[in-house]
Parts: sequence; structure tokens; C-alpha cells
Amino acid sequence: MTTPLWAPALGAAAGAVLALAALAFGFWGMLLVAALALVGWLVGASLSGALDLRAAVAAARGRRAG
Repeated sequence: MTTPLWAPALGAAAGAVLALAALAFGFWGMLLVAALALVGWLVGASLSGALDLRAAVAAARGRRAG
């Protein structure tokens, strides 16, 4: 599987947002921004069907999804 061409740009943009959050809100504010971004990504991926949360939770618990 190859990496899409937009992936490095997305990573750079995320890094820039976190750097600005660190400057504006300090370390804990930056962590909050990162945590909320992760939650937003999880919700969006789940709603779009790109991520099956039930299978991910089952795999994390050591069970088979099915």
C-alpha cells in the first residue's frame, strides 16, 4: 500500500496546529487539542465506515470480531 501524496501535507498541518495550540494554550492545552482532534477523527472515521469501532474494541480485548 502506498502513501497518498496529501498525507505529508496533512501531517505538517496537524503539527502546525499543535504548535500554535502549544504557543497559545501551553502544554496541557496542546494535549487537549490533540485529544479532541483524535476523538473527532474517530467519530468521523466511524461514521464514514472507514473504522469499525466494535471490531477495534474486540481486538483490543483479545477477542475475535465477527
